[in-house]
Amino acid sequence: MRPYTDQSGPAASPSSGDAVPDRPTAAAVAVERPVAAGDRRRKWRSRRYRWDTKYSPYAFVAPFFVFFAAFGVFPLLYTGWSSLHRVSLSAPNDMEWVGLHNYTRLLEDEFFWNALRNTFTIGVLSTVPQLLMALGIAHLLNYRLRASAFFRVAILTPYATSVAAATLVFVLLFGRDYGMINWALEGVGLGKVDWQSGTLSSQVAVSTIVIWRWTGYNALIYLAAMQAVPNDLYESAALDGATRWQQFLHVTIPSLRPTILFTVVVSTIGATQLFGEPLLFGGAGGQKGGASHQFQTLGLYLYEQGWFNFHLGRASAIAWAMFLILLIVAGVHLLIARRLRKSQ
Repeated sequence: MRPYTDQSGPAASPSSGDAVPDRPTAAAVAVERPVAAGDRRRKWRSRRYRWDTKYSPYAFVAPFFVFFAAFGVFPLLYTGWSSLHRVSLSAPNDMEWVGLHNYTRLLEDEFFWNALRNTFTIGVLSTVPQLLMALGIAHLLNYRLRASAFFRVAILTPYATSVAAATLVFVLLFGRDYGMINWALEGVGLGKVDWQSGTLSSQVAVSTIVIWRWTGYNALIYLAAMQAVPNDLYESAALDGATRWQQFLHVTIPSLRPTILFTVVVSTIGATQLFGEPLLFGGAGGQKGGASHQFQTLGLYLYEQGWFNFHLGRASAIAWAMFLILLIVAGVHLLIARRLRKSQ
């Protein structure tokens, strides 16, 4: 008998006492290698999937936090740090520590209190009529009207208009000599009004611009809230003999309390930060808010101190004072909202 001979090696004697190891054939090696490579690929895909599900949400929201930190948190902190120093716009790196001097100086500054008073007055003159008109417009649009989609787009047009364009048009309307409003007043037997020179007249004019721009925006917010009110409430009120006006007072308004509170807070914040309308309404010296500072708001006073008087420390203190006012408004909003939830 011939000894067993493997194709890949020399002849092997079966009578040898040593155990001969089994060598894998070429076909077995070819099968094992793809299997091992496939396992590694599956493990890598599984690991990558776990990383993806774990870290992808953070990657998606990271741009927001990066931009918020760069353009929100950092300016706020740097402004707070600058408010504790005497620093000029001409030399922003030269800071002299003064502590709370800029804040105590604001308490003794009559122009600051004048700006705060003007901001409050313009805020009331613009917010109250604005929200009342928005409620009325939303109530009309809530019922089925012809071309309702057109009217909804039309009332939003002032909000989409540029502040500069809208204010310049109103400057022409409120012109002393050739303004259309004075022309209409003369037509009914009243005299001309110097809208920019008077305290109340200038504040009414600036408030009119704000009302024109933001009434449609708030009306759409009220309209969306009205459409969420269940129709069963209106049907029950109608069965009880309530008119549309009574339904509006006793069904719509109570249902819109959270929305009304929201618009009041947002309008208050906007009034506190009012800047573009009075600046453009005042013309070349708009940062002063008129010759006697009769319509200078906190935003204009900050702008005047920082970019015309070069007092960046004072401007920073004014900015933080406005920030504290907004925090107080937000705190009042939270208290009222909690009471509304408890009452419901």
